[in-house]
Amino acid sequence: MTIEDESAVGADEQLDQLRQRIDALDSEILGLLNERARCALEVAEVKQAASGDVAPIFYRPEREAQVLRNIAAKNPGPLSDDKVIQVYRQIMSACLALEEPLKVAYLGPEGTFTQLATLKQFGHAVVGVPMITVDDVFREVASENCNYGVVPVENSTEGVVSHTLDNFLNSSLRVCGEVELRIHHHLMVAPGTNPEKITKIYAHQQTFGQCRRWLDGHYPRIPRITASSNAEAARLALAEEGAAAIAGEIAAETYCLTVLSKKIEDESDNTTRFIVVGREVIGPSGKDKTSIMVSTHNQPGALYKLLEPFHRHDVSLTSIETRPSRTGMWSYVFFIDFEGHAQDETIAQVISEIDSDVLEIKMLGSYPRAITRL
Repeated sequence: MTIEDESAVGADEQLDQLRQRIDALDSEILGLLNERARCALEVAEVKQAASGDVAPIFYRPEREAQVLRNIAAKNPGPLSDDKVIQVYRQIMSACLALEEPLKVAYLGPEGTFTQLATLKQFGHAVVGVPMITVDDVFREVASENCNYGVVPVENSTEGVVSHTLDNFLNSSLRVCGEVELRIHHHLMVAPGTNPEKITKIYAHQQTFGQCRRWLDGHYPRIPRITASSNAEAARLALAEEGAAAIAGEIAAETYCLTVLSKKIEDESDNTTRFIVVGREVIGPSGKDKTSIMVSTHNQPGALYKLLEPFHRHDVSLTSIETRPSRTGMWSYVFFIDFEGHAQDETIAQVISEIDSDVLEIKMLGSYPRAITRL
């Protein structure tokens, strides 16, 4: 036997030992996963017994956020925190489905970034319900046809999604969570399409804005046609000869399209923030945000008086947007997001001071801050 043969035999033995170790670990992991699932079922039984005639709440966003943060803090590697969180999100989703499968409405159709945000927040065991408009999402949750809804609220490149904010003017729904998603746009076509014979490109209006420089450099003379969503753009690209679409990877998978160019967005850190809307009040998780809607007096210094308590109490604002109030000409409301929970002593003091000097303040919700931005 040559040295090379001996080396090959040694490597085979080592691989066999490692594979046996992996098999043993898989068996141990499987046992622990099912033990965790049984604990989840016991939790459901306790909640059911304690709730009496009232339907129990199985999904607690604050508890889930605490578990995921704790797992990330304990992670020794080599898996990254983001990868570990993704794995545990699916474990928790599967366990929750044993208690009660969640039904979540999202801005559709299938293949949108909002669907991707829904899966990121709730895991793949969730029952997703695509809706045509943001109004429809709010309506489905308010009517209790769905447990929660997911809608976009802000993009780092294109700004606020005003229609989402406008829905809070007349809605009793609350913000129960947020999801931050890195947005990667890809140029895609139907299988077999010649890239040199593309005659039109479909995409959502915001997507064209996020990919403007790339399109100007690569397809300056090709007509850009606005679609109602990137998923609809993908569907049109599949149906029409010579058409291309700009959409996310989930749309390419959903409509079986071929990706010609990846990550064509102009800004590499292009991020969209989505919010989860629901009917419950969410407890503190330890790292929270609060959203409020405020209507002020139409007088000099009104905005200063509104913001001054945040500065004095050292509360960090994360967003402030202005929308017409619909109650009179040149009357506006402010949507303000800031760090902290409404049950925190400092936040309660700030809200109390604001409330004494404005026309109306509406608590939109306190909720866990986004865990990761993938």
